[in-house]
Amino acid sequence: MEANGAQFAVKDRRPGALGALRVLPDEVICAILGFLSARDVARLACINSVIYIFCNEEPLWMSICLNNTDGLLQYKGSWKKTFIHHQEHIAEGDEDIGSKPLHFDGFSSLFLYRRLYRCYTRLEGFYADDGVVERRNELSLEQFQNEYDGKKPVLITGLADSWPAKEMWTVEHLLSKYGDTAFRISQRSPRKIKMKLNDYVSYMKLQHDEDPLYIFDDKFGDAAPTLLKGYHVPHLFKEDFFDVLDRDKRPPFRWLIIGPERSGASWHVDPALTSAWNTLLCGRKRWALYPPGRVPLGVTVHVNEEDGDVNIDTPSSLQWWLDYYPLLPVEDKPIEFTQLPGETIFIPSGWWHCVLNLEMTIAVTQNFVNSTNFEFVCLDMAPGYRHKGVCRAGLLALSDENVGVMHEKWCIDQDELNSRKLSANGKRPRSDVVEDDMSAPKSSHCAAKYCKLWNCELPYEINFLSTFLDEERDHYTSLWSSGNCIGQREIRQWLCKLWVEKQGIRDLIWKGACIALNVGKWLECVGKICEFHDLPSPTDDEKLPAGSGSNPVYLIGDSVIKICVEKGLESSLYGLGTELEFYNILQKVCTPLKDHVPHILASGIVYLVNGAYTVVSWDGEGLPEVIVNSGLVTGDSSDYRSHFWAWRRKLFEHRKACTPELQLTSSAVSTKMWPYIITRRCQGKMFAEIRVSVSRKDAQVLASFLGEHLSHLHRLPLPPFETALLSDLKPNMGWPTAPNTLGLVSNGSCFATEFQAFIRTLAIKKENAIERLTKWEVPITKNLMETVMEYIPDDLEKFLLSCEGKTCTWIHSDIMDDNVYMEPSTDCASDSSCTDGRVGEGVVKSWKPSYILDFSDLTIGDPLLDLIPIHLDVFRGDVSLLKQLLSSYKLPFFKKEPEQKQATDSKFQRLSYHAMCYCMLHDEDVLSAIFSIWEGLRSANSWEEVEEKVWGELNNYNGFS
Repeated sequence: MEANGAQFAVKDRRPGALGALRVLPDEVICAILGFLSARDVARLACINSVIYIFCNEEPLWMSICLNNTDGLLQYKGSWKKTFIHHQEHIAEGDEDIGSKPLHFDGFSSLFLYRRLYRCYTRLEGFYADDGVVERRNELSLEQFQNEYDGKKPVLITGLADSWPAKEMWTVEHLLSKYGDTAFRISQRSPRKIKMKLNDYVSYMKLQHDEDPLYIFDDKFGDAAPTLLKGYHVPHLFKEDFFDVLDRDKRPPFRWLIIGPERSGASWHVDPALTSAWNTLLCGRKRWALYPPGRVPLGVTVHVNEEDGDVNIDTPSSLQWWLDYYPLLPVEDKPIEFTQLPGETIFIPSGWWHCVLNLEMTIAVTQNFVNSTNFEFVCLDMAPGYRHKGVCRAGLLALSDENVGVMHEKWCIDQDELNSRKLSANGKRPRSDVVEDDMSAPKSSHCAAKYCKLWNCELPYEINFLSTFLDEERDHYTSLWSSGNCIGQREIRQWLCKLWVEKQGIRDLIWKGACIALNVGKWLECVGKICEFHDLPSPTDDEKLPAGSGSNPVYLIGDSVIKICVEKGLESSLYGLGTELEFYNILQKVCTPLKDHVPHILASGIVYLVNGAYTVVSWDGEGLPEVIVNSGLVTGDSSDYRSHFWAWRRKLFEHRKACTPELQLTSSAVSTKMWPYIITRRCQGKMFAEIRVSVSRKDAQVLASFLGEHLSHLHRLPLPPFETALLSDLKPNMGWPTAPNTLGLVSNGSCFATEFQAFIRTLAIKKENAIERLTKWEVPITKNLMETVMEYIPDDLEKFLLSCEGKTCTWIHSDIMDDNVYMEPSTDCASDSSCTDGRVGEGVVKSWKPSYILDFSDLTIGDPLLDLIPIHLDVFRGDVSLLKQLLSSYKLPFFKKEPEQKQATDSKFQRLSYHAMCYCMLHDEDVLSAIFSIWEGLRSANSWEEVEEKVWGELNNYNGFS
């Protein structure tokens, strides 16, 4: 029998089939396959039986499908079939890619088996409740604030008793009313995927996924507005400081949640350290929670040192409970409970939580900012990374430099604190890894220290956590994390609105603004500037920077003080010098533009010396001694005459493009010295503030106004250019030193010289185009990303200079909705709501444009560049307004060639092509703005399609002639 048994033993297929790859664990092989395209995976499956098994795993095809699908998804019973269904073209020979699978013996994999087990696990008996989280009924607001808000979670019953949703939000009812409505799907994919509710319910019944798709839709109120009538925010959570923002400005805050058994939310801390409530209407959810700073086993927290972006690597909810949870000793297990229908769970700021659906569930949840967590939200949006790591990982995020502080604040031996090290790249350690060799005495000692640090309770207190802020980083000059729940402009606008609309809690708002924006420092600077120029001191209403601009701007009486901070000291100095040079030219010519730009009252430098701020005047002529002594400029400072600033700024911009990694200014200097400018305060309001109340007729008047004065700006004379300046800088910039290198014929203008710098700057931006678009996470298809370099012309010199009549002009660069002022029209001049040119509480029925503000980004270049911020930000892509602007602008951008002369490079004659290329090579993330306005273009087949939709109207412009 033994011989017969041996005779029929099945041979292990794995070693022979994998060859040299047999040394790799199965999970690594599966991870590698995840990087391949669907076609490559299908071809690879033909090699042998073992590779075939790996290449036909459902999780692999689920990943491929979700990463290559945009728009509506329809599940077809398996993920391979679903992928095929969503492909428009299947190449010959691939038609049977979804045929009946083959089966082989002689192969086994513990990794694949455990994953398959999770896919078919049933959770009926997975109920758990340790009794730590209290269940309360009829909780008063005072009880909630005293016992739970900002302190601990609580389960509350009765809050949804009066909701229509309690009875109506069932699968059957939702299907009957919203079956054809598409909802957003939450899944680990860069794509924004939606499913019709009919298709999603069908998917829930058919699927056997380890981590099933999950409706998690923050736009459900737009997709199905009547759903919002099914519930109301419970009285305990009514206070929400984000309410002051317009709907399109506030971050996502409410979600409809529908998911099948095994779905759920993996370990996370709520965005921006907000608090949350979650009401379950159908099914059961198992929750696990840890207090702030205690990273769950198996979870890795990464905090980027450059922009503070937080990323969390975590297993799925089900995998964590099945694979990690059993490894925890009793004392380290999380707080657990099972949420039942009709119950509302409150999660305080900073708490880790994980959710697993034990059956099909329907729920609604909202995040909010109130008086209790406001300072923590501001802290999470402050520049830097250390404080973000500590808020989430506690002591595990500390480096040796913090040991002294921790020794005073924590009851822990300093030796134990010294045992924890941080990697230099800002990544926090994985909480489930201590040492590779646990048997060694040293490893055991470190493991014990690690566990003690992990178990130490984090003082989740704002004054303590604020000690980890980086004093050298400032909101206005630091990179903004793409993971922040709100934009950099929006947080400035948010705090300003809170200051105006919630005056009763100004002390709290001031504390938050000091954390997020460092407004205490800027107010002190403004106070010194006011004192120096005999201006009134800022009142209580004037303590916060106004508007949402990228520099701190203060409205003090009838004056506006702008401290030039953006992009660092050197950039700010060139910016203010150029602005003063522009105003000097403006006063020497006769142009209507004079009446629609602010009047300059004073300018200078404010700097910190010996712990106190000092002010010196500067009008753009020469350089103040404090700048010369800083070492910021090289060579003879007397060369910095006023007419050099604009051209020096262009060369400075080129230098930055050539060496983006170069630290152009000493950080010690740039954080202690800033140029400033004082202008007369304009009447009216920013267009950004009144956009929703501006009529269509007034918007057309605004478009004509912008076209007319853009024309005046572009016709202003440029400052003289001294070729010696360019010659002196050529060797340092890698430029050719031979004259007339571009083969241009000089016509006595600055055209040839200026475009040398412009062309080379564009060429450098093209080289880095893919890197920048990837960093910005522009939401476009793979095909569009792959054709970026093909679309942008190779010969940028020909691209610009083949167009006869193309000239360089002054360009504002930043005409956006917060840089355009509107005032009540003459029709309401006698209205009591309009006093002293400033709008009171009354309703203004008609507005007219009055001023164009903020010339700090002024430069010299192609006038077409000024249309980009106007069309995308002010007009929000409204083509009719762009057409109205062009009718008032009238100037030609270049001379259009006759059709018989347009050969293979006819696209160079399209204004739309020039504008689209400038968008792709822009310093700012312009493409994301385009795809947020025209969401349908995210799945465009070509850049030409995007170009035509966004800029096609330019080709009808008759200003060519």
